[in-house]
Amino acid sequence: MKKIRKNYSLEFKIQAVSLSKQRGNVSLVAQELGICKESLVNWRKLHKEGKLTKEKQISSDPIRRATEASKGT
Repeated sequence: MKKIRKNYSLEFKIQAVSLSKQRGNVSLVAQELGICKESLVNWRKLHKEGKLTKEKQISSDPIRRATEASKGT
């Protein structure tokens, strides 16, 4: 049986990180949001390293990169 991988929006990830920092309990927040605790821990790590940003999302998307390059921005 194939496991379905969920994709979460950047905004959802940032809000989940913020909520977990406010409450201080990663496990409880993950359970309330219906996500895997390990995902939330990873998002918190990326956020701390400054890698959970809109700029990172754009730069890692090859289609957006090509579009931005063609616009000269």
